Parts: sequence; C-alpha cells; structure tokens
Amino acid sequence: MDLRHRIADALKEAMRAKDTERLSTLRLINAAIKDRDIALRGDGNDDGATNDEVLAILGKMVKQRHESAKVYEEGARLELAEKELSEIKIIEDFLPKQLSEDEAAEAVKAAIAKVGAESIRDMGKVMGELKANYMGRMDFGKVGPMVKDLLG
Repeated sequence: MDLRHRIADALKEAMRAKDTERLSTLRLINAAIKDRDIALRGDGNDDGATNDEVLAILGKMVKQRHESAKVYEEGARLELAEKELSEIKIIEDFLPKQLSEDEAAEAVKAAIAKVGAESIRDMGKVMGELKANYMGRMDFGKVGPMVKDLLG
C-alpha cells in the first residue's frame, strides 16, 4: 500500500476514534502533500507527488518540529515543545525505520565505492546515490559531514 493510502486510512481511523491530536497532525500531513501536488501541477505534472516526494515532505516536517521543539524548550514553553514532539511520533509512524549511525556509515562507504568517488568533488554523486536509495531512512544533514570526512 502506498504512503498516501496509509495516511488516508490513518486519518479515517483517527476520525472514528475521535483522536483529535492524531487527526490534526494527519490533516497537516495531507495539507503538505496537497500543497506539493498543486506545485507540481503548476509545473505540468498532473500525477502528483511520488512516494519518494511524500517521504521527503514527512522528513522535512519532522525536522521542522525538532527545531520548533528545541526553540520552545529554550524559551521554557514545555507544553508547546511536548506538542511538537508528539506530532513527530505521529509523523514518524509513516517513515521507514531510520538507519543507525553504524548502518549509515556502511551505506556511505558502499555509496562511495559504487560511484567510484575519490575526492570531495564527487560528494554530489555520493549524496545523489544515498538519496536515491535511502530517502526517508537517514538524516542527510548528519550524513553530509560523514561523506566529507571520508572523501576529504
């Protein structure tokens, strides 16, 4: 079952269960996906966002909420930080299992070998390979420095 259908089914289930917190988060996810669909339609793509694009949207939403929660905690707004963290848990239900740091390091080494990267100039090729194979399963913000270290 593709991601859109899983989200739609979860939305219906949250409505039936009257789970307002989960329902509002799922509606935010749907709105973000529909925004992306509209943007793609403007570019001439009537099919809408692909599963990989939906994964990217979800990853971005998680990252935004982590940043917001951190700001709220620094500002002593713990109730808002908790709300952000609970939204993260709901969004992560739809993301594939994240790779551990060791698994990510192995994936980076394998990608470097596959593309034949030898210097920092090949970083784009390595990152492209990783994004093609591990979208939604690793934090590319953390992987970038790892790639630099291995190529530098």
